[in-house]
Amino acid sequence: MNQDIALILKAASFAASKHKNDKRKDAEETPYINHPLEVARILIEEGGVSEATVLAAAILHDTVEDTRTTPEEIESLFGPVVRDLVMEVTDDKGLVKETRKRLQIDNAPKKSSGAAMIKLADKIANLRDVASRPPAHWQLGRRIEYAGWAMRVVEGLPVSEHPLVDVFKREFERCVQTCMKFDGAS
Repeated sequence: MNQDIALILKAASFAASKHKNDKRKDAEETPYINHPLEVARILIEEGGVSEATVLAAAILHDTVEDTRTTPEEIESLFGPVVRDLVMEVTDDKGLVKETRKRLQIDNAPKKSSGAAMIKLADKIANLRDVASRPPAHWQLGRRIEYAGWAMRVVEGLPVSEHPLVDVFKREFERCVQTCMKFDGAS
């Protein structure tokens, strides 16, 4: 079996196990694993990314942040490159939310190419969710606030010439327009 495919499938299986009881914040409580798989799909289909370590890290990107997974566990199973990518996009949950959000903006320009691509695809996936199936408790202001914050993160990433930046900008506009329509309907 191709080693790249094996690495990606191993990451998907591991992430599915780690996120098995996790749900997204939408009203339908979508299984959480759909999100990291969507991030990887965006990278492949819309971004033309084929590097197995980046795709594996995309699938694993929330395991350290949101589960009891350790960086050492990621390294032992997937190697130091994947671990480093995962850790580059992992927020320190020991910090207050406002600090974590500010650090994402501050640290965006310092991201490696692979981590920047994961962060960009993550923001695209999140904007799509905010537009089509937002967290159940998010009102219009919170949805618009998220979109603006995501834009500030993406503007700082060292990927200004990548086609996914255009995808992000389209999704940003769609999200804002959808939120405004939502507000007008309520």
